[in-house]
Amino acid sequence: MGLTASDLQAIGLTLQVAALTTAILLLLGVPLAWWLARTQSFWRKPVGALVALPLVLPPTVIGFYLLVLMGPQGWVGQWTQALGLGTLPFSFGGLVVGSVIYSTPFMVQPVLNAMQAMGSRPLEVAATLRASPTDRFFNVVLPLCKPGLITGAVMSFAHTVGEFGVVLMVGGNIPGVTRMASVQIYDHVEALEYADAHRLAAVMLGFSFMVLLGLQIWKTEPKGAAA
Repeated sequence: MGLTASDLQAIGLTLQVAALTTAILLLLGVPLAWWLARTQSFWRKPVGALVALPLVLPPTVIGFYLLVLMGPQGWVGQWTQALGLGTLPFSFGGLVVGSVIYSTPFMVQPVLNAMQAMGSRPLEVAATLRASPTDRFFNVVLPLCKPGLITGAVMSFAHTVGEFGVVLMVGGNIPGVTRMASVQIYDHVEALEYADAHRLAAVMLGFSFMVLLGLQIWKTEPKGAAA
C-alpha cells in the first residue's frame, strides 16, 4: 500500500536537486535581482526579459537548447570537457544546472519586487550614517527584503520539485542519478501501474499544497499581528 523503494529513491533525489537548486539561486538570484533593481544600464530590459523567459517557454524548448549547449558539440560541453569534467547531460550536475536555469524567475521576481518596493530612502539614511555599500546591502537591503527572499526560496524549491520537461530532456531517466519524482510518475503511467502513480502523485500534490499553504499563512500572519 506504501511507496515503492524506487519511489522513495526518486523523492530523495528530487529533494536533493530542489535544495541544491534553491541554495544556488539564493547565491546567484539575489545579486542579479539587486542589479536589475538598481541599474540604469541599457542591458537591464534584455536581461530582465531573459530571466523571465522560462515563464513563457515550453520546458521542452529550454531542455532541448540546454541539451545542445551542454552536449559534446555545444560550447558549454566543449568547455566542461576541456576542464576534464565530461559532459553534463544525463548527470546529476546537468540536472541541477537545468533546474537552476528553469527556476531562475521564481527566485528573481519576488526578490526584485521586494527591492523595488523598498525604495531608495533606507539606503540614503544608511549612507548618511556612513554605512559602506556592503553594510547597506547586508544590514539594510536583505533584512527589508526578507519576505521576498523567503517567497523566492519557497517558490524555487516547490517549482523544482514539480519539474518534468527540463528534467526529462536534460537528465533523462536514470534510476538513482536523474530520475526525479515527476519522471517516476510518468514511468508508472507508461507501465500502466496506476495505483503506484496515484500514490506518488498524491504525495507530491499534498507536499506542494502544504508548501504553498505554509507560505500563505506566513505572508498573512504579520498583518493580523499588526491589526
